[in-house]
Amino acid sequence: MNNFKVSIGESKSSKIIVIYYNNKRFRFWNGTSIGVDLKSSENPTLLKAAFELKLLEGWRPKPKVKQIKEKPITVTDAIKEGINLKIAQRCSERFIKDARRVLTLWKRFETENNIKHLTIVNLKPTHIRDFLVRPNWSAKTQRTIKSTLSPLLNEFIPNLVQSVKLKKPTSTLHKPFKNVDEILCSLKDYNTHLHLCCLMTYGCLLRPHREIRELTWGDFSEDLNYIQLSGTRNKSGRNRIVPVPSYIKEFLRRGNSQDNIFSGTPIPYNEEYFKTLWSRFKRQSILIEQRQTLYSFRHSGAIELFKRTGSLTKLQKAMGHSTINVSLTYLRGLEVAELKEEDMPIV
Repeated sequence: MNNFKVSIGESKSSKIIVIYYNNKRFRFWNGTSIGVDLKSSENPTLLKAAFELKLLEGWRPKPKVKQIKEKPITVTDAIKEGINLKIAQRCSERFIKDARRVLTLWKRFETENNIKHLTIVNLKPTHIRDFLVRPNWSAKTQRTIKSTLSPLLNEFIPNLVQSVKLKKPTSTLHKPFKNVDEILCSLKDYNTHLHLCCLMTYGCLLRPHREIRELTWGDFSEDLNYIQLSGTRNKSGRNRIVPVPSYIKEFLRRGNSQDNIFSGTPIPYNEEYFKTLWSRFKRQSILIEQRQTLYSFRHSGAIELFKRTGSLTKLQKAMGHSTINVSLTYLRGLEVAELKEEDMPIV
């Protein structure tokens, strides 16, 4: 028994051949599919008979395969996928936050340059360079954003971001203080939070804008003698245990372990908090010299530690530097004399 039916139908007032086969409908406007040079509008009856003959001979209509064109992935979508991948890989919260910031900056860049929906296949090194090299971004900022963007796009276009060469950032020297006590006393009268931040930057050699700002009471030992930071909480990526000098402990009043030591809640103050306080203090102070910043307390503390111990190894561990060479460069930049007159050859 034949499982097909052939009839003459209409489409837009034109005659067509309609075939039902296996409960599916097929429509033909000519005989091309069966090798017959005849249009249904010319002689539908003859064309219908030709289809019936072909069906009896074993020919069967083939269903059309709908070809789905893959939509080219945009750079924005690629960055989003890159972020999701890094989240799945359990990258640090700091990196994920930076990555999301890069996504925001890239969207803004596309809008400003009229290249919205730029696809990965059309992404060129010149786009990356134009995105990174801006007059209001320092060389250090450009390299930081590049290092964040690179792993996000590497899955789609390997080595594209790395191929863009940037200027090497020049080292910024933070001038150390010669009158630390006097400045700390002035800070104590100005703002207790800023005073404690500067005191810990100097005495614990922690970095102010992240390591100190994000401190919780749970980071301290029970007796407040030590601070313990995991590798995800500091720049070196290594766990650090830092002693707390007694002159700092007297300003500490323990709170709940999950609370930030400054905000008193689990949420720390924003990234600009101490930077803003320092800028305001510096404007009204007659003690602060040019090139003296919050980091000058850390540098001053490093000099003091090195002078007292003469040990680069201890300095490296205290500062959280990855290698002794970093600590050595650090001291050279601060113009600390490593050789004394009595160290020189004698005759």
